[in-house]
Amino acid sequence: MRVDVLSKEYPPAIYGGAGVHVAELVRALRALPAGPDVRVQAFGAPVDEPGTTGHADLAELAGTNAALQTLGVDLRIAAACAGTDLVHSHTWYANLAGHLAALLHGVPHVITAHSLEPLRPWKAEQLGGGYALSSWVERTAYEAAAHVVAVSAAMREDVLRCYPAVDPARVSVVHNGIDTAVWSPTPAPDRVRELGVDPDRPSVVFVGRITRQKGLPLFLRAVAQLDPRVQIVLCAGAPDTPAIQAEVETLVADLAATRGGVVWIREMLPRADVVALLTAATVFACPSVYEPLGIVNLEAMACETAVVATATGGIPEVVVPGETGLLVPIEQAVDGTGTPLDPDRYVADFAAALDAALADPDRAAAWGAAGRRRAIGSFSWESIATRTADLYRTVTEEQGR
Repeated sequence: MRVDVLSKEYPPAIYGGAGVHVAELVRALRALPAGPDVRVQAFGAPVDEPGTTGHADLAELAGTNAALQTLGVDLRIAAACAGTDLVHSHTWYANLAGHLAALLHGVPHVITAHSLEPLRPWKAEQLGGGYALSSWVERTAYEAAAHVVAVSAAMREDVLRCYPAVDPARVSVVHNGIDTAVWSPTPAPDRVRELGVDPDRPSVVFVGRITRQKGLPLFLRAVAQLDPRVQIVLCAGAPDTPAIQAEVETLVADLAATRGGVVWIREMLPRADVVALLTAATVFACPSVYEPLGIVNLEAMACETAVVATATGGIPEVVVPGETGLLVPIEQAVDGTGTPLDPDRYVADFAAALDAALADPDRAAAWGAAGRRRAIGSFSWESIATRTADLYRTVTEEQGR
């Protein structure tokens, strides 16, 4: 069986959790005995990998709205899927390519739901009218798809709530995974010092894009309440808009004016450096207000780092409070923004949870060790690939292919 996996992100161009998911899933699927013949159709420059094709933007659409440029690439990808038995798209960027390929070539279309446009209304700041296009694409693709894979039970509920026309029987849960051989505790104190962090002092690390859903402004308000001896390490870049970039810059400047040990690394770090920082950290923080699963929490857990995270979305399916870290309660607006109804209370609760984790380094270390055991036992890519390949066979059999 030939399966074409469609994605905006693919190595070497990865900037988020969905891209990590696609890269790891493809690797694991290709390693399965008697597994499918997996081809990758990705956005961007040519990729030096057998069975993988990069598709550049259409020159004719240069300078147009970013959503229109995306749809142009989708047309290229749909054409390239000729000869496949099934297409599997990831994120709205590739959903139209999957939908068109299914219609054009008469094959089933499987979608993995990493996030949903109705639950990210702040993207209107980034895309303008393109947000209406991305929302139309996603709804059209989901309602027509042969099957939808949600990365968490919470995401499955979101899919059915946002798109009630989708048959619940066509939506199943297959969690994100983690490569615990790559993400593992790896002490590198000299490299950590080169990055501006003292490995012998307690530290809280944030890793993520500067976007509304990641909750970075809320986190910066929370850590201002911590003991000044605690280092605050921000691996944060790729701002969605100039407005949120300016907001974060102001908050970081205010924080640095009142305490030392504020380290902001803006560039995308090699994985080895992220592993080194996580290994040295006392606590990893995930203040997201929207997170279908939160693969970044798995990465921290696999590095034996205690996690303090928001109790939202799929995060409670990953982080076990009192065992692998702590969850911070949040009451959120139901308008899709995920905004805390009481931001001051959420900030205070997040600061208190960080304080509790930092207060007992031995307990934090025990939570980290338990987190790695959980990552290994429940989130291996081999098991996820096996379930996905089984789903491919079921879907193609149902459609008589």
